[in-house]
Amino acid sequence: MQSPSIDIASQIKSQAASLGFDACGFAAAVPVDDDAVSRYDRWIEQGHHGCMQWAAGHRDLRRDPSMLLEGAQTVISLALNYYPARFQPPGTLRVAYYAYGRDYHEVLREKLTELAHFIEQITHCTTRPCVDSAPIRERYWAQQAGVGFIGLNNCLIIPGKGSFFFLGEIVTTAQLPPDEPCTMTCGECGKCVAACPTGAMNRHGAVDASRCLSCLLIENHDEQLPDWVGDVIGDRVVGCDECQLCCPHNAHATATTIEDFAPTPAVMSLTCERIGQMSGGDFKRTFAHSAISRLRYKTLRRNAAMIEKKNFTSNK
Repeated sequence: MQSPSIDIASQIKSQAASLGFDACGFAAAVPVDDDAVSRYDRWIEQGHHGCMQWAAGHRDLRRDPSMLLEGAQTVISLALNYYPARFQPPGTLRVAYYAYGRDYHEVLREKLTELAHFIEQITHCTTRPCVDSAPIRERYWAQQAGVGFIGLNNCLIIPGKGSFFFLGEIVTTAQLPPDEPCTMTCGECGKCVAACPTGAMNRHGAVDASRCLSCLLIENHDEQLPDWVGDVIGDRVVGCDECQLCCPHNAHATATTIEDFAPTPAVMSLTCERIGQMSGGDFKRTFAHSAISRLRYKTLRRNAAMIEKKNFTSNK
């Protein structure tokens, strides 16, 4: 006979699948292991978080999920596919796939909240949904919950499915049977390390965000980017997917079925000219429910201006 907790766990995973989640796993809500904490602290101390000053904060919360919810027993890790069914046409400025459609924060939060309500109804326990704006170590918990493993590119890789997935968590006071952690690794592959246009990664799995093109184009809001960025920016205006596009685990990635993640008309027609003609108000209206709104108007224009300048110089 199944124990009540196993039956509840099955119901939760079934409900997660019905909401469109591609993976769901459970981990005991215990403090993050010392080795992972030390690696993170060393990454911050070396300044490899770059301009992401928020990464240095709330480290106590990042270490212990019970600080996010009193009496927490389980961290539920969930993954949602965002690999596109359609891609930007030639001649447009490249946008990282994660920002093709509706802001994933909105989509994930809605689905996590619905699943959290379901969990509360069947367990009579408390829950706290977390999107990546909450100080919780998403990839660590996904690995602990058996969803996937952390690749050399620092993306969460789901075996057989790849890395084009958004992650979300539900911390709950319900005690659920933990899944076995995923113990896979990238081995000696290193294709992402070689493909990185800025050399921001190494074979030890460390990423220097101060050199990561995605970080520089999205998180860095300085008026000017370092001159060397112009040598590698290409036609990328929002983020950089190179370390995922070259990954063998993504060779057979399947398209998302979440309609909210379909590319918007604005993304499908994004050019330097269109960005140059945009006012601040146009930007807000166009990208009101897009992750691109987090770049800010001036940041998007700065990126487009660098692309335009580089292309002009190259064609002289």
